[in-house]
Amino acid sequence: MKESIGDADEGQPLTRREAAERAIDPAAAMREQLRHARGDFGAHVNQAREHLDQANERIKARTGRDLILATLVGLAFGAVLLASLLFIKELFIPIALAIAVLGIFEITRALRGAGRRIDIIPQVAAGVLVVLAGYFAPVWLTWVTLLFAVVLVIVWRLFTQMMVKDGRTYGDVLTDAVVGSFVQIYVPFLAALALMLLRQEGGQWWVLAFIAIAVASDTGAYAAGVAIGKHPMAPRISPKKTWEGFGGAVIAAIAAGVLLALYLLDIPWWAGAIFGGAILLSATLGDLGESMIKRDIGIKDMSSWLPGHGGLLDRVDSILPSTVPALILYFLFSPWAVLI
Repeated sequence: MKESIGDADEGQPLTRREAAERAIDPAAAMREQLRHARGDFGAHVNQAREHLDQANERIKARTGRDLILATLVGLAFGAVLLASLLFIKELFIPIALAIAVLGIFEITRALRGAGRRIDIIPQVAAGVLVVLAGYFAPVWLTWVTLLFAVVLVIVWRLFTQMMVKDGRTYGDVLTDAVVGSFVQIYVPFLAALALMLLRQEGGQWWVLAFIAIAVASDTGAYAAGVAIGKHPMAPRISPKKTWEGFGGAVIAAIAAGVLLALYLLDIPWWAGAIFGGAILLSATLGDLGESMIKRDIGIKDMSSWLPGHGGLLDRVDSILPSTVPALILYFLFSPWAVLI
């Protein structure tokens, strides 16, 4: 019987002769070590992947989102926005226009599913005019364009209803007209305000800043909510939002506001804290507002266009309302600012 020492492949022991051969042949010993190292590395990778998948499944069960997929999509979306604002700010115009048009399609389809009658053609046509006016038209003309858009969608709806003559009640027709007007204000007009800020001197940095604060607020809320969230913030509107998550959003938003104020916007730190707090409030209200709309309609997401996120409006629901305080604070904190 052969004597054996050590371990060989697949758990088989090495004979003294095999061990001696390997000791004589350094290359064989090196290959053996590399093979063992590769196997150990593969085992560690598989183990890490299993842990990550288990953590992702726990987070998905708690929040309803695929964390890995959502992160990848979010990073890609953020990279496009960042590139447009850092290099040529006019490149942000088609991005804002695309967000507005897709957002109109998204919310229109959701409202139609709830029984509302929204006309997509005038909505898109008027929305494009409103968004472009935000960058290319004077301020007064932007407001006139918004008024025209609202009148257009209302008149179109009333005229279409008269042509159909299907016995729809007066209350339903009036609600359809009001909801159609809301679509114009909620999506294209708020996108137009972002472009109105963009065209100001240094406006691209303020657009970048308020988007970054809104994202930081959302990320802080998500991380704190997943880690320690226990007390629901608005259970009837959005059951998964917690006060602990809101606390995380406060810390993240104000910290981001102060850092961006000092290193990007060239304004005092206290102004950055106010900026961060204002965006935090608008982002939170926007998030809860969209959740209220979805709950009223009876849907979880506006669509499934963005894997891991739901719909486009589910990702920009906190960004769109934040255009209002961002534009106001620009004129308050920028001494060179002149409304154009």
